[in-house]
Amino acid sequence: KLCGYLNKLGIKGPIKTWKSRWFFYDENKCRLLYYRTAQDINPLGSIDLSSASFDCKMENGEGVFEIRTPSRAFTLKAISKQAMMYWLQQLQMRRWEFCNTQSRFPSNGILSCLFAFVSYFVFTFVDVVDNEDFLPLVKTPTEAVGLKAASLPAPQTSTALQNISLKHPWTEIQNTVYNICGSKQLWGNSGNVFSFDEFQEHPESVDEEQEAEVEAGCAVKEGTLEDGRMGPRLNWIRKARWMNSGFPGSEELSREKNSVDKVSVLQQQILTLTEEVKSQKELVKLLHKALEAAQQEKRVSSMYLTAAEDKDRLELVRHKVRQIADLTSRLEALEQEKKELEQILTLRDNHIQELREHVQLLMEKNHAKQEVIMTLTEQMARELSDPLQEANTITVETLYKQQEEIEHLKDDIDAYKTQNQFLNSEIHQVTRLWTSVAENEKALLMKCACLQARNCQMESKYLTVLRKLQEAVPGLPNSHAELVKNLIQEALQWDVKEEAEEGFNLNPVSEYDEYGFMTVPDYEIEDWKLLAKIQALEIKSNKLRSQEIVEKPLRDRWNSIGELNPSAELKSLIRSGIPVEHRQRVWRWMVSRHCSPMPDHYQRLLEQSRSTEHPACRQIELDLPRTLTNNKHFSSPTSQLIPRLRRVLLAFSWHNPAIGYCQGLNRLAAVALLVLEDEESAFWCLVYIVENLMPADYYSDTLITSQVDQRVFKDFLSEKLPRLMAHFEQYQIDVSLITFNWFLVAFVDSLVSDILLRVWDAFLYEGTKVIFRYALAIFKYNEEEILRIHDSVEIYQYLRFFTRMIMDGRKLMNIAFNDLNPFPMKLLRNRRSTHREELEAELCELEQIKAAYVKERAEQGP
Repeated sequence: KLCGYLNKLGIKGPIKTWKSRWFFYDENKCRLLYYRTAQDINPLGSIDLSSASFDCKMENGEGVFEIRTPSRAFTLKAISKQAMMYWLQQLQMRRWEFCNTQSRFPSNGILSCLFAFVSYFVFTFVDVVDNEDFLPLVKTPTEAVGLKAASLPAPQTSTALQNISLKHPWTEIQNTVYNICGSKQLWGNSGNVFSFDEFQEHPESVDEEQEAEVEAGCAVKEGTLEDGRMGPRLNWIRKARWMNSGFPGSEELSREKNSVDKVSVLQQQILTLTEEVKSQKELVKLLHKALEAAQQEKRVSSMYLTAAEDKDRLELVRHKVRQIADLTSRLEALEQEKKELEQILTLRDNHIQELREHVQLLMEKNHAKQEVIMTLTEQMARELSDPLQEANTITVETLYKQQEEIEHLKDDIDAYKTQNQFLNSEIHQVTRLWTSVAENEKALLMKCACLQARNCQMESKYLTVLRKLQEAVPGLPNSHAELVKNLIQEALQWDVKEEAEEGFNLNPVSEYDEYGFMTVPDYEIEDWKLLAKIQALEIKSNKLRSQEIVEKPLRDRWNSIGELNPSAELKSLIRSGIPVEHRQRVWRWMVSRHCSPMPDHYQRLLEQSRSTEHPACRQIELDLPRTLTNNKHFSSPTSQLIPRLRRVLLAFSWHNPAIGYCQGLNRLAAVALLVLEDEESAFWCLVYIVENLMPADYYSDTLITSQVDQRVFKDFLSEKLPRLMAHFEQYQIDVSLITFNWFLVAFVDSLVSDILLRVWDAFLYEGTKVIFRYALAIFKYNEEEILRIHDSVEIYQYLRFFTRMIMDGRKLMNIAFNDLNPFPMKLLRNRRSTHREELEAELCELEQIKAAYVKERAEQGP
């Protein structure tokens, strides 16, 4: 327990006065309560220590320190420097104990408090006690805290009203009434000061410090009994203060005029009675132990006498013999330990003797130095009698002043050193507390993210139900249809921004992502707006769920990678997705590996495009407004990226005259511009995709290789997803009408931006095989939904937008790179070669038919 008198600086307008207050630490709430006297029952106020910091400035005066809370700063003053440091150190310890208990042990218990107490010393003092930068443990000033402080009268101020709290008049009145009523009750009582019931409140397990605090009245602050009377602890203090009939020599005390002598006699009597009580309690302990031993012996004897057979008695005797042998071995071990302790004690006595001899030697040296000083002083006094006495006197006075200044400076250095040690301890502990709070905050943020993800899932399910009802509106009664319509309108008016303003939102989904893509699709069809809302909630839910579990470990792995080199680990990381902060660097590295940029080549192409108009210039101008309409950087004709995209496409058309420009290249170049930001880097990325990753003739006039890939994809679809392919054949669905654009532009405008960029990460590293993997994975992701549709028109309608319904990028990635294995590149090359030969033969046959038809028409004439 921590309690004692301190002076508190009270500020009333321009007037600042010190008021004496009794301070008591409440360990349950980590608060420092203060009263006018130790006998008061109601506190005048409290200081919350759980979020407070402590400071001591030597320039403020001896014993003055501050407690700063978030709302107020309290200035206190102890009776001495040692008492101040003791209070500061104890408050630090109690704050650490409370914070550890709250963070690690939600349930208050003896073990949790003990662990917090031990951990404070282990982590705060034990590891720094030998370090001169930290404050060592301060001894308890018994005259300032605990028993003696409570027994002594409250420090007196210059005026009687100065110490009264004018802010709390009602509390002062209550405390005064309690004091008067308590004194009257105690004067009317007779008998001994201490009663048996009073000691029952304090079990034998209470340590000496707690007993002293109870006797001093520190526990008085816990309140009164239910019937309005003061509890036994308060009566204990009252009797010690007011009852004099139970003490020997009470008549002498009544005739004593000196109040100081009275107090000292009473203190001595209290200490005597306290020691007597302790001795009586020790005697009771010994009697209890003797009684337990006798009862144990009695039970053993009864068992021996009541044994029915000699065999049972023999077994009891053997058990007793074993006990005797065990006790004998324990006795031998204790004797051995005693001998070791005696040896240690002998060594320590020898060490103490050596230290005493050393001290004696130092004292002799000091005595010799004092004799030398006396001799020099006498010599100086004799010299002062010469004609230069006045000048010597001035010199001696100056020397004395300098010595005094040096002593003062030494004292200041010691004071600032103590202050620095305490502040180091305070910074050390506050840093540990901050770390603990940061860990708790992180855990709460993770929990909040999980709850928000769950909430988004519930909202998504609710909107899905509304969408199902929306489809069934024609068959509902008018009242029900109107209700469904109102619910849909209300759901569409939910806004992410309003949600963020109403409460804490861990990861709000903004209107656009990092690259400017819209997070909520803007569908033109009115019935699909509810679908867009569902997609936004699914995106938010997936991000919240994967942020701490998947994204953070993945980002840590990327942060640990220095120089990029091809490896299996890097391949796995790229497949999992490159974080935004690393994507630009990795893309530049992947492009530069296979496509070495030529200096000034891009600038020469731009000059050529400015001097000469390319034939594809008109088609490029037509396609620019239709590029990435769902991205804010291209949605407006005045966007800054539109001219840059124009220059990149014109430069490529001059760089590769065989292709020039093909519809679809604008989307590839736009994505490269968004990620790489630099025009020239985006140009070389486009060159890398068209000339290195994609097969030859992929973007030629005939698009022959693109058609070949569609036939290869149908083969893979039949092998990997036979049920789905059979379903398509049954309803005569040509999937190439949907997938042709996927392959031509690498899923741009087909997948949501987050999944699209992950596909591009792997596509730039591994090549076109990634497009086949993800195309098959998209169909497998939605296979069951497609199989439930049994109408060709509805299947085509579903295939138009079903790629944008994919929100779980991790699930799609696992399907693409795990569920579809094996997927060898050699098989892909063989299939391409076979189908190319077939397609070229078909095209040749068509050309022959066309030539024959033209010849026949020419022969027939007009």
